[in-house]
This record gives sequence, C-alpha cells and structure tokens, in this order.
Amino acid sequence: MDITVLTQYGGKILGPIAKWVLGPILNGIFVVLDWIHLPNVGVAIILFTIAVYLLLLPLTIKQQKFSKLQAKMQPELQAIQNKYKGKKDQESQMAMNQETQAVYAKYGVSPMGSCLQLLIQMPILFALYRVIYSIPAYVTKIGKTFGVLAAKIISTDNAAFLRSTEISGIAKAVAQFSKNLDKNLSNGIVDVLNTLSSSDMEALSSHYGLADLTYEGHRIFSGINAAGDKVRGLLDQFNTFLGINIINSPSYTIKTAFESKAFLLMIGAILIPVLAAVTQWISVKLAPSPSSSNNGNDSMQSSMKAMNVFMPIFSAVICFTLPVGLGIYWIAGAVVRSIEQILINKHIDKIDLEAEIKKNVEKRNAKLRKAGIDPDKLMRNASISTKAMAVQNSSNASLSAADSEKRKEEMRKATEYYNKKNGESAGSIAAKANMVKQYNEKNNEK
Repeated sequence: MDITVLTQYGGKILGPIAKWVLGPILNGIFVVLDWIHLPNVGVAIILFTIAVYLLLLPLTIKQQKFSKLQAKMQPELQAIQNKYKGKKDQESQMAMNQETQAVYAKYGVSPMGSCLQLLIQMPILFALYRVIYSIPAYVTKIGKTFGVLAAKIISTDNAAFLRSTEISGIAKAVAQFSKNLDKNLSNGIVDVLNTLSSSDMEALSSHYGLADLTYEGHRIFSGINAAGDKVRGLLDQFNTFLGINIINSPSYTIKTAFESKAFLLMIGAILIPVLAAVTQWISVKLAPSPSSSNNGNDSMQSSMKAMNVFMPIFSAVICFTLPVGLGIYWIAGAVVRSIEQILINKHIDKIDLEAEIKKNVEKRNAKLRKAGIDPDKLMRNASISTKAMAVQNSSNASLSAADSEKRKEEMRKATEYYNKKNGESAGSIAAKANMVKQYNEKNNEK
C-alpha cells in the first residue's frame, strides 16, 4: 500500500500518532470503500471515527470505573478535608495527605487513576482532528488525485496565478499554507486545493484548464466527456455526502443554495450545525459528572452547568463555519460517545464494587511486593503516623514556640537515625510513620 508524501502534520506528539497510527487506519478504510465502489470521504470519516472510539473504549471503561469508585470514596475524602479544614501547618498537611493516600490504598486505586487514561486519549483525539482536516495527506488515492491538479498548475506557470490572485478564498488559503508552498510547491498546492470552496475551485479550474484532467482513466472534475455524456468526476465522488460538498462550510452552502433556490440542499446544510449542537448536548448530559470536594462543590456544579450550555453552542458555531467534513466528524463523534456511554452505564451499574475494590487492592499489593515493599506494614505504619500526628497537633497547641521547635528538631534527628538504621527512604510513608513512632518511644522513656 502506498503511503502519500503530501504535507502531514509535523507536531512532535500528534504528528507521529497521525502519521503512523490514524493515517493508515483512515487510508485502509478508504481503500476498502473504493474496492466496493463507494469511495466517499463522508462515509470514511464516520467509519474512521467509530473505529478510533472503539479502540479507545477499554480506556474509557477503565476511566469510568475509577469515577464510580471515586464517588464511593468521596464521603471519606470529604471527611478528611473537613477534619483538617483551616489547618495549614506542615504536620497537619502531612497527616491529611497520608490519610488521603490511605483511603486510595484501601480502594486499591491511585489519585492519578483517571488522568492516565485522559493523557492517552487526548493526543489521539486531537490527532484524529488533524488527520480529518488534511485528508489528502493521509489517504493515498485522494492525495494522488489532487497531485494531478498540482502538476498541471506547476507546469502552466509554476503556480504564479495561484500565489497572486485576489480571489479572497484562494488568497486566504495561500496565506494559510504559505510555508508549505515554500517548502514543497506540489504538496503545498494540494493543501490549498483541499480547502477551496466549489466556486474558488471552479475559478482555478477555468484559469488553468483543469476540467479535462484524469487520474487512472477517470475524470477528476464532473463534466461532459468526448462522447457527449455527463460524467461524475472523482472529486464529486469523494466529497459529496448526501448531496452536500463536504469541502464547503454550511454557511457557504446555505448562501449558494438560497441563491439557486436549492432549498433541500439548504435544509441539509442547516442540519449540520443543528445536529452538532443536539448530539453534543446529549453526549454532555450522558457523561458522568466528575466528583468534587466539599469545599469546591458549588463552583464545580456551576462549571458543569455552564459546560452543558457552552459546548452545544460552541459545536453549532464551529460546524457552521468549518467544512462540512469536520461537522460530520463532530456529529459522528458525539453520537458514538453517546451510544458508548449508554452501554458503559449499563455495564458499570452491574459491577460489584466490593469485588472490584478487592481486585484493585490485590493488584496494588502485588506491585508493592514486587517492588520489595510489605503492603501490610505500609498500611500499619501509615495508620500509626496519622493517629500520632493528630495527637501531636493537639498537644502542640499548648506548647510554647521554643518547646515546639525543640520537639521538631528531636523528631528530625530521630527520623535520620531510624532511616539510617532501617534503610527507609526519606520522605516515604513508612519513614514518616517511623519518625512518629521513634519520637513517641523516646518520650515514653522520659
């Protein structure tokens, strides 16, 4: 299978994902569609979006299992936060952190549990957008079809008219891809052509005589062949989805359809941003609400309400002004997320949380033992530490400043001694627990 060499996104993180993972998937889907005589970009985008979200499904399920466990943990976490509310001293903060870690350990999860899944998913979803925005750079047949047009433009005037024209749509695209044009003229021309509206493409075709060009024996533009028959060109086959040219934006399509009294086409174009808003609203409503701490609950709830309103409006505006192809991706993504969410919710509701917690704890303990750490000892020392910290905080309130500093210095020396003797790493939970234990034993001897 050929890999197109047109201008691909070059970001250090998203670039390789787009080039080596998502690009080949989209190209493979289009090859299959072409094989069954349905070489349509709109259909390819829908199938591509479904495929990528299915690949991410295990991460999505794992993230939402964590959200379910976090909801169960939340009362305990809030109780700890309330216990240390207003206490900013180092000992109190240390005790609060250790008690919080003990709760997470009890449920066998990490405080960063959901972040890891998001860190994996987000670059893939951003790269997905990059691939769809530059389809000729990743789909071989489309890229080579545009390449024929680029070769004709270069052979005619080395793209002089393209670079100097005052036609607003073409001039804007040339300015957007000026670096690509300077780096590789052929690839840059394809980038420009891929963003042009129907009227701009017609103007360029008329100037350069592109109408009769062919790729692999097929006309690139629709027109009349030598026999006088109407022939549908490759670009129309690629880019027409349900009667709408997906290169054009809904705003452009609505305007031209109104002028030509093509009211069905106008309704279809209006439906793109409307469906984008509706499907996004459904997706947001179905998504699980993130757990929030007690002291930030009001602000979190306000943020969620604002998001429920903002995202559908944002989706409508974006899909009204950008090409229809991106609107199809936006809608398809929201629909897939909604369906996934319904199925995941049913799956999550059937999960035995106690069994899930037990399994998580066993996995965590196995990792600790593999690292040479006794999980039982770790939990026991953490418990001693937090209880002793609470006693110490209470007693410190009645001490003079000099006595308090003296005790801190004694505790520091005791910690250093114990760490050297027992080989505990400084700053570990076990070391901090032993610090308190050593200090208490020393004071009991007095």
